[in-house]
Amino acid sequence: MQKDFPVTLRATISSPEDPVHEAGHRSGVDAVLAELSARFINMPAKEIDRGITWAQQLICETLGLDRSTLWQPSPDDGGLTATHLWARPEFIRPTGVVMAQEFPWAFGKIMQGKIVRVAEESDFPEEADLDRASFRRIDLKSTLGIPLLVEGTITGVLTFGSCSRARRWGNDEVSYLQVVAQVFANALDRLRSGRLLQESEARLNLAAECADVGIWILESGTGRVWVTAKFRELMAIAGNDELDLLGWLGAIDPEGRERLRQAMMESKESREVFKVEFRPAGPEGTDRWLLCRGRYHVDDAGRTRVMGVLSDITWRKAAEEELRQSYEEVKRFKDKLNAESEYLRHEIKLIYNRNEIIGKSEGITRVLQLIDQVSKTDASVLITGETGTGKELVARAIHGRGGRKQKPLVKVDCASLPAGLIESELFGRERGAYTGAMTRQVGRFQLADNATIFLDEIGELPRETQVKLLRVLQEGSFEVLGSPKTLTVNVRVIAATNRDLAREVREGRFREDLYYRLNVFPIEVPPLRNRREDIPMLVWNFVEKFCKEMRKEILRIPKETMDALVRYHWPGNVRELKNLIEQAFIISPGDVLTVRFPQPFSAKTSSAQTLQEIERQHILVVLDQTHWRIRGGGGAASLLGLNPSTLYSRMKKLGIPSRRKKDDM
Repeated sequence: MQKDFPVTLRATISSPEDPVHEAGHRSGVDAVLAELSARFINMPAKEIDRGITWAQQLICETLGLDRSTLWQPSPDDGGLTATHLWARPEFIRPTGVVMAQEFPWAFGKIMQGKIVRVAEESDFPEEADLDRASFRRIDLKSTLGIPLLVEGTITGVLTFGSCSRARRWGNDEVSYLQVVAQVFANALDRLRSGRLLQESEARLNLAAECADVGIWILESGTGRVWVTAKFRELMAIAGNDELDLLGWLGAIDPEGRERLRQAMMESKESREVFKVEFRPAGPEGTDRWLLCRGRYHVDDAGRTRVMGVLSDITWRKAAEEELRQSYEEVKRFKDKLNAESEYLRHEIKLIYNRNEIIGKSEGITRVLQLIDQVSKTDASVLITGETGTGKELVARAIHGRGGRKQKPLVKVDCASLPAGLIESELFGRERGAYTGAMTRQVGRFQLADNATIFLDEIGELPRETQVKLLRVLQEGSFEVLGSPKTLTVNVRVIAATNRDLAREVREGRFREDLYYRLNVFPIEVPPLRNRREDIPMLVWNFVEKFCKEMRKEILRIPKETMDALVRYHWPGNVRELKNLIEQAFIISPGDVLTVRFPQPFSAKTSSAQTLQEIERQHILVVLDQTHWRIRGGGGAASLLGLNPSTLYSRMKKLGIPSRRKKDDM
């Protein structure tokens, strides 16, 4: 006897030989049946096999029987094989007996759902010869066979036998033993269901492991969630305790938790498959992403379940993020390339004969020496000089002889940009950065990454923009308007101005720290009046240029004309000289260059004119030269060395009519 299953009720039975129908004996049997029923209802599945053997002994000893055998279907031949056997030690304990072979007549009756009662050997009919022989061989005197039924299906047979004497099987006794058989049938069915469930779970776990996914089933009525081991691993849920929906949701980050709850509610109505991505809660889940897929299902019994799988998609999310970053980087490079192409197309139209700085004077020779020295470095350069002296040409020479010459020289004319737009022009903007910003714009500093940026007329830069420029010079970083992301660039800065920046600093219009950052290597370009020996070379250079452009040939320049050009004081410097030669090309009738000097500085100028009259006449001449264009490179303000707003103010004071609409065309 097993220690787990003590026979506690045997003392209540007066004697094994007493008839079952006697009151004392019947009450003892009722107590035994009550204990059997109670024990088997709550008996764990792993204890059922031992419990049946214990119950067989208890019943046999209680009723004075010698043997009990439980037969169950054999998976090999479809017959019934003895699986549980108890017998008194003095009697034979047959093994390996198959009912269909040893007791074919009884097997047939049992499979028809009938109870087989044999009080003595003579009760076997003539056709049961094999049954009779087996009966005699295992030393039986009487036997009783009761089919085990589960929902009308025969799942086995429970037999009892007497080996010491013949026994008449009374109806009450058979009824009691039928109850025992039903208890065994229910227990075995529960055991089989448990094994089938374990096998099913094992197959699911195996499939889940092969697919590297976790499987889950939610009982809608109870909220209980059955999960595989892989599910617990993915969710980082330790232990094997039962899991409910609240416990599962509590292991998900708040945003994902709400998405999963909402998806389940929607799927309950639509009965469609739902997919939700979320992170596990807690610090260990911050770097992991899971994908939950599920669907509502109603079984044959009308029970609603939600079933699905859980998979780790961290690698996919990482790949998506990497792809997104790569796409953004490609888009950034594409935008930059497009902007560079557009910028270069614009620059090609502006560049003319800028491959050389023409001159042999001491001043220009000094400039060329400084260019050679600084071009080999990445130092910031500040080019100063009057308007029209060729500061941009010096900047291009520095860039063209340096290590960044394969990249474009990005030019920004600080004087021509409105104060409200100069920051977005320099540093770029995102779409929607401010009202009217309908598109994304790549800034000039982004274009100039690993290249050179030329900030012309740096003295016109607003003070608020000077702060941001100083940060670029110090740290190489800035933020695009409308974006919190900091960009880092490697840009060489060359700046130019016709103002006295030192005086601008003293008067508070220019930041002192920015001035010293820009003025690392100063280059001053001399005005044309200080390099008169270069004027003939410049004149013939411009003549050759316009000969090609206008398809007109000039073969001779009169000596008196060249002498006049050398003597002229050139307030507009080289730019004014170029414009004057271009005008002379247009008015010269033949192959001899005819030059018409500006009126205020010609020999016809009256010494009796007031300073304001001379100023007014000079402004009018320059306006005519520029076709009344005031702003931008080559405009009247630039030639006169004035700020456009200052020139407008002087024109108003001198009575010169404003032609702004025409100027801005």
